[in-house]
Amino acid sequence: GCVLVVSVVEQLAQWHNSTVKAALERLCNYIPGKCQIIRHMLRCIAVEMNADVVCHSLKLCKQDPGQPLCHLYPPPKVSFFYMFFKIAGCGGSFKLELYSTESITGFSNLCAFPVLDKLCEKIKYVIRNKLPFEDFDGDKFSTFPTLRGYHWRGRDCNDKNATVYPGRRPDNWDVNSDSNCNGIWGVDPKDGIPYEEKFCKGADSRGVVLLGDSAGAHFHIPPEWMTVTQMSVKAFANLPMAFTDELDWPQFSEFTGFLNSTIGGWTDSLYLRLRRRNRCNHRDLQNISQNGM
Repeated sequence: GCVLVVSVVEQLAQWHNSTVKAALERLCNYIPGKCQIIRHMLRCIAVEMNADVVCHSLKLCKQDPGQPLCHLYPPPKVSFFYMFFKIAGCGGSFKLELYSTESITGFSNLCAFPVLDKLCEKIKYVIRNKLPFEDFDGDKFSTFPTLRGYHWRGRDCNDKNATVYPGRRPDNWDVNSDSNCNGIWGVDPKDGIPYEEKFCKGADSRGVVLLGDSAGAHFHIPPEWMTVTQMSVKAFANLPMAFTDELDWPQFSEFTGFLNSTIGGWTDSLYLRLRRRNRCNHRDLQNISQNGM
């Protein structure tokens, strides 16, 4: 990932016939949030550093003992040791800006800070157990879209009541309230029959549960993120959402997708087919896929 970022900035500089600094500013203007780490990485390009050397020197890439050096580009003709020594010049001016190489290499240790440790533990727990980050009633369903929220499992319609969640059996045919979040509840005043019984009895929810790998989670990196001729603020507008969904797009999955896909037209998912056939299946989906499994 580090090497790709360095490479993209190099390409931006070439495409726009600009300096590396100008290309970096252009990329940072595209991407939401701050780019302090990226800014330091790219300083080193200005002194003709190989992208692999830059990332290894910052320890964002590492070499496992006894294993060959991981690199995407041809190694420099001079030794890596010499290149690491030379790259120290990048860190010198960097420290003047209240950042240091140490702060970058310790980036993965941010969770050691007292303010962040509980948040980090919560995020680790969420990812490890495939549970929503925001789930106030503890029923494993959320009203928040990402961070294992309703993009993954179906949206909770009452996050203050653990007995209300998508896909459950209706409570007394949902005479008084919508217990299964399919939008069907109440009683028909003409004949006194509950709507849930009238529309869903014998048709019942079918549900979609998907346990699998990154393909099932719909892992996807939009090509415009890596193609300098297509980069723009608009192209990166959905970056925060994608990162909080682990670069997955379960809402576009062929099984549990429910949103209009920007990746290739309308999402023709198994869930939507069931929903069109029977509205009792509304929100009745669970995608618990995981990258790399």
